[in-house]
Amino acid sequence: MTPSSAKRPRFGDGELALLPAKSVFINCPFDREYAPLFDAIVFATVCCGFMPRSALESGDVAEPRLYRITRAIFDSRYSIHELSRCSGEGDENLARFNMPLELGMAMAKRFIGGTEDHDWLVLVPEGHAYGKFISDLAAFDPPRHDGSVEKVTSAVMAWLATRKDAVPTVPPKLVLSKLPEFREKKASLDEPWGGYTPWADVIVLANETAKTLQM
Repeated sequence: MTPSSAKRPRFGDGELALLPAKSVFINCPFDREYAPLFDAIVFATVCCGFMPRSALESGDVAEPRLYRITRAIFDSRYSIHELSRCSGEGDENLARFNMPLELGMAMAKRFIGGTEDHDWLVLVPEGHAYGKFISDLAAFDPPRHDGSVEKVTSAVMAWLATRKDAVPTVPPKLVLSKLPEFREKKASLDEPWGGYTPWADVIVLANETAKTLQM
């Protein structure tokens, strides 16, 4: 059952407090095919004690999306950038470059604010040609994955667990055991909301599911 308007969770309140040191901007595709991986990254981030941020968190359509994204990145100490959609698609063989654009914004924040101001993770699929169109990334040796939920979850958790603001967390195997429950409950919210479940509701659900994890 979704919260009433009077009880609806809002960012900045209680467990949804937006503390920069605990905020992780997630820069990933939003399409249906990528949904299992996106849900895994969100849930893994919560299970590591961090607050996922996304372009989906604001319903303010009167403000350009890029403004919302910039604000979320600059209000977060961490960000995760997945580049799997940076290859030709469709009849016109066009690639999506929103993710590299937002990665550049995150890198700029680090350089402007100093090394302690922002930290980021780049994820690339095995065999991805990122080195041919963003050759400067080769120096950072981004983690590769095989496109599976298991590999992406492990890569994200291995990185978050070593961040300065990390808290002790459970192993990826336990998080993966609870991920189907989170996805099932999230789907039950998506149905009445027509696929537009408020982001705050998604994070509350992820927090509630994460609290049931036991070593």
